[in-house]
Amino acid sequence: MKVRAAVPEDAPALGAIHVATWRTAYRGLVPDERLDGLDPKRSAEMFERLIEEGDPKTFVAARDDAPLAFLTVGACRDEDLEGKAGEIWGIYVTPEAWRQGIGRMLCLHGESILTEKGFASSALWVFADNDDARRFYEAMGYHVDGASKTLEIGKPLEAVRYVKSLI
Repeated sequence: MKVRAAVPEDAPALGAIHVATWRTAYRGLVPDERLDGLDPKRSAEMFERLIEEGDPKTFVAARDDAPLAFLTVGACRDEDLEGKAGEIWGIYVTPEAWRQGIGRMLCLHGESILTEKGFASSALWVFADNDDARRFYEAMGYHVDGASKTLEIGKPLEAVRYVKSLI
């Protein structure tokens, strides 16, 4: 397994991973019609723009040059942590590759990148009802810091913020 910076040619694979992960991980949480309406091509277009802009930065975990997962990291977008923390914007592993250590590897890679950028802590957001993701991040040393927000994704969904010291 190799982790490398994403290139625009990865966008179709990232779009497919993004949609497959959402449809599997969030089934029963996000309304089915919202999940079924996700379009890998539109997602790929978003990733192509994101990669070309370069900030936040996206990394790909690939086996034999075939992307299986990706990570996006950058400065924290939350006003109360702005300039103080980096953020793991997302880790997505294709469902067929779950529980193989890829998410852990990407999380550690993201933390390393944020440390290199001079951030002393990392933040991320998780749906409050996404027990699997919460257990994963807690096992990685993250803890809820009390911040929450409601996202409208076909219905209101609460997200909670996790943070971790990187020093």
